[in-house]
Amino acid sequence: MDAGADDLLTGLLPRISQLSGVLSRGRLDEHAMAEAGLSLERPAMSLLVTLRMAGGPLRVGEIATRMQVVGPHVTRQINGLEKRGLVRRVADPDDQRARLIEPTPEGAEATDRYLAVVLGWLSGAMAGWSEQDRQDFGRLLGRFADDLTARVAGLDAAEQAAGQAADSCLLNRFGRGKR
Repeated sequence: MDAGADDLLTGLLPRISQLSGVLSRGRLDEHAMAEAGLSLERPAMSLLVTLRMAGGPLRVGEIATRMQVVGPHVTRQINGLEKRGLVRRVADPDDQRARLIEPTPEGAEATDRYLAVVLGWLSGAMAGWSEQDRQDFGRLLGRFADDLTARVAGLDAAEQAAGQAADSCLLNRFGRGKR
């Protein structure tokens, strides 16, 4: 990598940290939920947003994949949201044994209120930007997020494969199933 690219990336790190801080430590979600009149935990709100952005019902595994969490975490959130009347389970038309999760009308309305607050804040932050700047930002941020996600997933897969190889070596060395 050349020095110019190094300088650019080094300059990006503080900005990425700044965004991370604004989004997490700044409690953006909590402020938006309060302004929207909602009393939900962040993971529950994330699940509702995931369903709303999907545009249709999803299986638990697909929700987990989109949220980048494990299935049991999603199931706990669904159970809580279902008790509050914000999501419901419906039959999967492709497999009657499976269930899909969809927001109830109340859940969709709550999500829309939350999104209106968040989108209003984002729009306000970019109020002085040209339409071209907004489009470029959206395109480049999406590309960066996708590329970085894929890169980290590749690292995780390599780490997992190395761990499985080590386990296999131990089993081969010390015997399978010997007591």
